[in-house]
Amino acid sequence: MAEFRALGLAPWLVEQARQVGLARPTPVQAACIPPALQGEPIPAPAPRPPPPPPTHGLLLSLPAGRDCLGCAKTGSGKTAAFVLPVLQALSEDPYGIFCLVLTPTRELAYQIAEQFRVLGKPLGLKDCVVVGGLDMVAQALELSRKPHVVIATPGRLADHLRSSNTFSLKKLKFLIMDEADRLLEQGCADFTADLEVILEAVPARRQTLLFSATLTDTLKELKSLAANRPFFWEAVSEVRTVEELDQRYLLVPEAVKDAYLVHLVQTFQDEHEDWSIIIFTKTCKDCQVLNMMLRKYNFPSVALHSMMKQRQRFAALAKFKSSIFKILIATDVAARGLDIPAVQVVINHNTPGLPKIYIHRVGRTARAGRKGMAITLVTQYDIHLVHAIEEEIKLKLQEFSVEERFVLDILTQVNVTRRECEIVSVQT
Repeated sequence: MAEFRALGLAPWLVEQARQVGLARPTPVQAACIPPALQGEPIPAPAPRPPPPPPTHGLLLSLPAGRDCLGCAKTGSGKTAAFVLPVLQALSEDPYGIFCLVLTPTRELAYQIAEQFRVLGKPLGLKDCVVVGGLDMVAQALELSRKPHVVIATPGRLADHLRSSNTFSLKKLKFLIMDEADRLLEQGCADFTADLEVILEAVPARRQTLLFSATLTDTLKELKSLAANRPFFWEAVSEVRTVEELDQRYLLVPEAVKDAYLVHLVQTFQDEHEDWSIIIFTKTCKDCQVLNMMLRKYNFPSVALHSMMKQRQRFAALAKFKSSIFKILIATDVAARGLDIPAVQVVINHNTPGLPKIYIHRVGRTARAGRKGMAITLVTQYDIHLVHAIEEEIKLKLQEFSVEERFVLDILTQVNVTRRECEIVSVQT
């Protein structure tokens, strides 16, 4: 444990980390914890021409303190890299709404809150999770009680800031963005308007810590334009995914994809009854239909997607984590950050359109030094997507061999079952 002490962490925090199984710091923790603990501005560099105006409005709100931008593979311990410095600073000067953590998904918000609770137990830490799908009045009451740490999705927190004045973020010391690339990117689920509301509500002088598994153009822009020259660390690696991950592809005609999926699941269930499998799909409808279909084949599966009510999402994830169900069928709502240690296989029912989505999906297995396998079903229309993925991860996917005769044996029955499930899903 001398290594954690060498990072500047207090003895009580080192001991608490040991008790929860953090034996030695991972590279991202060793690199980012010391500068995050300093919390002071870096000495001003020699004068230089002013940078061009940022193209992303959010960059204007960056603070002048010692900030940190950490980019490392999924499963590398990024959460503890920001939780530990926050807890140390909080223990020295405890007060309400000390830290705000923003994250793109509800499930990830609860997972981060759990880390704060476990590591912050000696402090009697009070946390508040503010996400959509739950009662706003109860959340507003919790916020008014000034918890030490608020973990939130941007949309729901912005709703509270627009509609309530029962709490203030003006004394905030830390602003943390987990999965920062997803929060800052502009696209189909754009957080920009909500983030602008939040950034107006927090003080300009604060520490901002940003962490992600993928370094996107937005984060590169942030690195180059931030006037305060924040500490930046990126894991040095030729390969963007962990070595313990066995990455395969299975070339299948579009029309028989589901039969291959059923055969794969059956094979893994027969050979490894105790294995847990996550199947990623493109849409909520696909997720629902595939779950119904696999259940018709008596596979222990459960669905997780954004059209489900929040309590259903909690229940589905809890049942999968506790191995009541061995198969989780999910959209990309489960692709980011979720730490489910015992996942042996990830199956991509569709080839992800963006390499970074692939990286996040397959990062749900082979976590914390364990082995895992990822299989991507590739149709005749997806070859260019696979090439883009291979270029990004600096690795060639290996082919996964399947006995086609077994797939042909079940093809008609699977297609009929799929059609029946589609009809039922429309009716409900």
